[in-house]
Amino acid sequence: MSDESPLDRFKQALTGAARAIARDAEVEVGFTADAASEQGKTVRVPMPSRSITAAEAEEARGFADSFALRLRHHNPGLHMRHRPQDADARACYDAIERARYEALGETEFAGMRENMAAMQERRVAGSAIARAQTSDDVPLHTALGLMLREQLTGQPIPDAARSGVDMVREYIESRTGDDFEQLSDVLTDQRAFQKASLDMLRHLDMVPAEMEPEDGLDLDDNENDTGEEDKPEDEQGEGADSDQPEARAEGAEGEEGEGEEQDEATGDENLAEGEPGDDGEEFMLPQRRNAPWQDLPDSFEYKAYTTEFDEIVEATELCDTEELTRLRAYLDSQLAGLQSVVTRLANRLQRRLMAQQNRSWDFDQEEGLIDAARLARIVTSPGHSLSYKVEQEQDFKDTVVTLLIDNSGSMRGRPISIAAISADILARTLERCGVKVEILGFTTRAWKGGQGREKWLANGRPPNPGRLNDLRHIIYKKADEPMRRARRSLGLMMREGLLKENIDGEALLWAHERLLSRAEDRRILMVISDGAPVDDSTLSVNSAGYLEGHLRKVIEWIEKSSPVQLVAIGIGHDVTRYYRRAVTIMDAEQLGGTIIEQLADLFDEE
Repeated sequence: MSDESPLDRFKQALTGAARAIARDAEVEVGFTADAASEQGKTVRVPMPSRSITAAEAEEARGFADSFALRLRHHNPGLHMRHRPQDADARACYDAIERARYEALGETEFAGMRENMAAMQERRVAGSAIARAQTSDDVPLHTALGLMLREQLTGQPIPDAARSGVDMVREYIESRTGDDFEQLSDVLTDQRAFQKASLDMLRHLDMVPAEMEPEDGLDLDDNENDTGEEDKPEDEQGEGADSDQPEARAEGAEGEEGEGEEQDEATGDENLAEGEPGDDGEEFMLPQRRNAPWQDLPDSFEYKAYTTEFDEIVEATELCDTEELTRLRAYLDSQLAGLQSVVTRLANRLQRRLMAQQNRSWDFDQEEGLIDAARLARIVTSPGHSLSYKVEQEQDFKDTVVTLLIDNSGSMRGRPISIAAISADILARTLERCGVKVEILGFTTRAWKGGQGREKWLANGRPPNPGRLNDLRHIIYKKADEPMRRARRSLGLMMREGLLKENIDGEALLWAHERLLSRAEDRRILMVISDGAPVDDSTLSVNSAGYLEGHLRKVIEWIEKSSPVQLVAIGIGHDVTRYYRRAVTIMDAEQLGGTIIEQLADLFDEE
């Protein structure tokens, strides 16, 4: 017991409290440097610092309490039965239900009220509601959830969100009448509460009037039932991003985020709705577009409105040494089991490469190393030529490999963790074989437009501006840098708030240009991504498929005209429609092995 750290003891206390609240001895609580999340009966809450300040402790307890209350009081099957199809209505429906089960804890336990208040402060601090300038900027589901919490528990609206809520309060109250009181009366009955919440959404014109719950629902009334068997397979573990193998990242928005993840913001005026913001908005993830491709006209041209705010930065410049060390330790702890598997695969790749090296010789040469098979001839005829052998030059000995990793928000969680550890192991393996490896990442500096978009707005919104967001291209490891020096830098991928949006075409050109400047004869570029390019600030004011069209043109040019060999790995999304040489995996756990197999195939080619 004396060897336990304060974090260990705090984790034990959180787990015990969560089990008591959920009334389930199998509940487990862990820490995460990423978004708070839930998978089955395992929950992960924001990791506090080593000193564990009072504020950090309350925040972590708040998330743990929320998840535990969900396990105890929420029936997912019943909830999904009449969940609206419209994204905005669905987000409001989820927010109302979350307010219900959290209110059950806040009204019963005074300590839980303080924890929940700290959690709410964290949730709204980075939300669009905290930056809203007009009522159009206020995400309705966030305001509705906070107003309902105020009604159910008597707790005030968090300071950061009060102004935003006030902007829409009159509109909501004028349409909902006594709906808030009706919800208060049925707080402990999820079925009746669901019916009242749909009534409220109808009064807000968010669901059609004909959408009435059926009186004879054939679901068990037991709210403690998890209801997993009642849901379609793609909806099990409600709130999950079905395209990612990791547990749903409720993060700072939980169920509310479910609607936001599907908000595609097709117009500039809609950008504020569910708009992700600064580094604290880990719960706002962009939705991947995978619509069928339509060819763009030959006159299609790609441009950036401005490049003055773009940056190419080394990982060490974005994070101090102490934090990088902590993030790297967290990465290692998360993937201890996977590391041994990928290491075995990497060793197999190394053996294949070394086997090529050992058996590739040119015999009967005029000079070189003495051929042992010709020793007798050398003794009997010393002047006879062609008694030497020369080792052949193998492609892999004069090769550089670049791993270009998508650092967008939808990679959050286990996909980015596995990408980081796989890159680490692969770089060390190839380094032992004499192959140089460069590790790069790409994202944007802001959600849905940064300083570039602000400049465009200030200049009167000229039409067809091109790319508006500010690029952030990250160098995790240079090709000539030993892996032992760059190892810690890969921990940056675990940093909260780093992963935002992705503009693949320009990132591909950047990585390609770096490869062309290398002296090696063989250059391989491997892209690891999980979908199409996404930047709502750009897509909302340009032609449809603007970023996707540019990506396709870049890929086509590299594959047809460049000496660089291009290969892609898609995680959960089909990238074969972009890249000629590509493979799609549905489970991020396959990533390490897939990377190594793809490279092995390349090295085996003539």
